[in-house]
Amino acid sequence: MILVVIEGFGKRETVNKYLGKGYEVFASGGHIRDLPEHSFGIDIKNNFQPLYKNMPDKDKIIKELLQKAKNADGILLATDPDREGEAIAWHIAYILGLDVNSQCRIEFHEITEDAVKYALLNPRAIDINLVDAQQARRVLDRLVGYKLSPFLSRKVAPKLSAGRVQSVTLKLVVDREREIINFKPEEYWVLTATMKKKNADPNVPNDDMEFKATFNSVDGKKVKIKNAEQMQRLLENIKDKEYEVYNIKKGETYSNPNPPYITSSMQQDALNKIGFSLKKTTSVAQKLYEGVDIKGEGKSALVTYIRTDSTRVAPQAQTAAKEYIIKNYGAEYYPDKPNIYKTKKDAQDAHEAIRPVNINRTPESIKDKVETDVYKLYKLIYERFIASQMSKAKYYSVSADLETVDTDKKFQFKATGKALQFAGYMKVYKSYTEEEDKEQEKMPNLEKGDLCLALNYKDEQKFTKPPARYTEASLVKTMEEKGIGRPATYTPTITNIASRNYTEKDGKYIKPTELGFKVTDILTKYFENIMSLSFTAEMETELDEIADGKLVWQDVVKEFWTDFEQQLLVAGETAESLKSAPIETDEICEKCGSKMVIREGKFGKFLSCSNYPTCKNIAKDVKITDDNKIVKVEPVEDIETDLVCEKCGAKMLIKTGKFGKFYGCSNYPTCKNIKALDEGNYGVCPKCGKSLVRRLNKQKRYFYGCSGYPDCDFISNKPLNENTATSETNETNKNE
Repeated sequence: MILVVIEGFGKRETVNKYLGKGYEVFASGGHIRDLPEHSFGIDIKNNFQPLYKNMPDKDKIIKELLQKAKNADGILLATDPDREGEAIAWHIAYILGLDVNSQCRIEFHEITEDAVKYALLNPRAIDINLVDAQQARRVLDRLVGYKLSPFLSRKVAPKLSAGRVQSVTLKLVVDREREIINFKPEEYWVLTATMKKKNADPNVPNDDMEFKATFNSVDGKKVKIKNAEQMQRLLENIKDKEYEVYNIKKGETYSNPNPPYITSSMQQDALNKIGFSLKKTTSVAQKLYEGVDIKGEGKSALVTYIRTDSTRVAPQAQTAAKEYIIKNYGAEYYPDKPNIYKTKKDAQDAHEAIRPVNINRTPESIKDKVETDVYKLYKLIYERFIASQMSKAKYYSVSADLETVDTDKKFQFKATGKALQFAGYMKVYKSYTEEEDKEQEKMPNLEKGDLCLALNYKDEQKFTKPPARYTEASLVKTMEEKGIGRPATYTPTITNIASRNYTEKDGKYIKPTELGFKVTDILTKYFENIMSLSFTAEMETELDEIADGKLVWQDVVKEFWTDFEQQLLVAGETAESLKSAPIETDEICEKCGSKMVIREGKFGKFLSCSNYPTCKNIAKDVKITDDNKIVKVEPVEDIETDLVCEKCGAKMLIKTGKFGKFYGCSNYPTCKNIKALDEGNYGVCPKCGKSLVRRLNKQKRYFYGCSGYPDCDFISNKPLNENTATSETNETNKNE
C-alpha cells in the first residue's frame, strides 16, 4: 500500500477516487509542525534558525500518520502546489524521517484522473528553494509580529498586533480615508445637445435620427465650464445656431476578451458581479478545486488550483477550448491564433490560470445537482475562460466633430456612436460585460460638411468627487497592483485588519477606525520601511528570488533585521504614548467610593474605578457613547436551564457578560464553572469551509474556532459572518 499525504480533508474523497486500489489517502489538515505558539521560536544569534515544534493540536494526526507510514510500502507527499504546500511536505518528511532528496513529492494543479495519474508517474524531490522562501516569509512575519505587537500594546492600546503585510494594507485604507477627508470638491458644468441633420433624406433609413453631442472646446481649445455664469454666457453664444460637421471618423473598433481568472480578478468579479464576499469566494472556490458533491456522481473537482497569479493556460486546455468553441459557436468565433495573455512581471507564475478542468462540463449541466453558490462561481469561472479563448468583438464606430456656423468663435461639440457588428467572445460573456443592457449610442449617417440643428440643450451642474473608499474587491485589486502580498494572502490580510478593529464596514465600503488611524500613524512615524508600499513589494520580489534559488533566505532576513532592530530601539525610547487618558466622571465606585473614569480598551470604552489597580471594579449595565455619555442599560436576568453543572451538580444558568451570553453555575461564587453558549452564526472557516463556534480560552475570553477542530486549527478573535481570515489571523492571535 502506498500512502499519499495531502493537506485538505475536503479533497480526500476526490483524490482517493482517482488513485484506486493500492493507495491510501491521508490528510494532514495543513501544517503539523510550526514555530511554537507561545514563544518567539527564532534563534537570531544562530543565523535566524527557526525552532520548529510539532503543533500540540496535531498530536492525534501525527500519531496516526506515523502509524500509517510504518505500515506503508511507500510514501508520497501530495500537499498543495505552492510554497506553503512545499513547506508542509518538508515538515511531514522530517517527522516521517524521509529523505527530502528522494522522489517522494508529487503535485497536481487540478484534481482530475489524468492529473493525478500524471503526478504519480512524475515524482520529484522536495524543492528546498520553495521551502526556504516559505521559511523566510514565516520568520519575517514572526519577527514583525512578535516585536511590533508589544510596542503597539505599550504605546496605543492593550493587546494590539501588527503584521508585515497587514500593516501596510491598513495604511492603504487610512491614506484613502485621509484623501477623502481632505478632498475639496470643485464645481463644473456639462452641456449636452440633442441634434438632428438639417436636410435629412426621408428615403434614407435613420437619416432623420436624433443624436447626442457634448460641448468640449472653443476654436480647438478644450474648455471647462466652472460655474453657472459661464454656462449662461455659452448658451447665449450658441442660441439658435446651426452646426457643421467639420471632421468625421468612421471605422471598425475591437474589444478584446479578458484573460482567464487569477485569484485577485476572480475575487473582484465575484464581489462585483455575483455579490460574493471574500469569505464566500474563498470558501466556494476551495470546494470547486477540492471537489464538489454532484448528485449521482459523488465528489468531483471542477476547477484548477485557485491560488495563482498567472494567466498561463496549458496547451491541452487551449486545444479543448478550441474544439468546444468551433463545435458550439462556429469557426469564426475562434481566433486565427490562440490567445496568449501576458502575466505580470512580478508574478510567481507557478500555476495556470483558474479554469474548468473539463470544458465539456458546462455550468448548466450541473445547475440542478450542486449548491446555488457553487453553480454561480463555477459559471463565472467557466464563461470567463471560454470567452478568453474566443475571437474579438467587432464594432462599427463613428466619431463626429461639429462646430457653430457663422460665429466669430467656433463652439465645438463631439458626438460618438458605436454598433456591435460581430459578438465574438461576447457571445459567451455578454452577461458580465459593461455592454450588458446598455443601448449603444446610435447616429444617423453623417458626412463632412453636413449641417445640423440643435433641438435642445441640457446643462448639468456637477462636482468633482473624492476617491471612493475601498471595497474588498478594490482593495484586493490595489494590493495586487502594488505587489502587496500574494494570492493566498489577500483574503486573510483584509480580514485580519477588520478582526483587529482597525477597520470597519460602512455598507460595502471599508473605512478605518480611530484605532486604525492611531496604529498607522505611529508605525509610519517609527517604522517607515515596514509601512512603505515599495519596500513591501520589494520584499515580495526577494521572496520570489529565494524561491528561484537566486538569494539565500537568511541573508534576506538578516538585512531586514539589522535595520528593524535599530528602529525598535529608537521607537521604544522616543515614541510618545497614544493611549487615551481616562476621563473623570461624577459616578462613584460602589466598592471603594472613588470616582469612576471612562477608559478605552481593545473592545471599546468602559467605566472603571479611578483607584485601579487597588480597586478593579468595572461598572456593569452601562454603555459609553461616542461622545462619552454614560447610558444605563437594563440588566439582563439570568435564565435557568435544565443543564447540570458537571463540577457540583447545581443547575446551570444562561448569563450575559461583556462578550455575550454564556452558561454559568447557579452555585456561583462557590462554584465558578462556566461554559460557552454557542447560539449564533459566526461564519465559515476559510481553511476548510466548516462552521465556526464560540469558545472560551484560559483567560475566560471568547474566541471563534473551527468546528472541525482538531483536524482544523483555525481561530479568530471575532466572528466572521461578514469577513474571513486564514494564516495571518492565526499568527497575530498567537502573538497575543
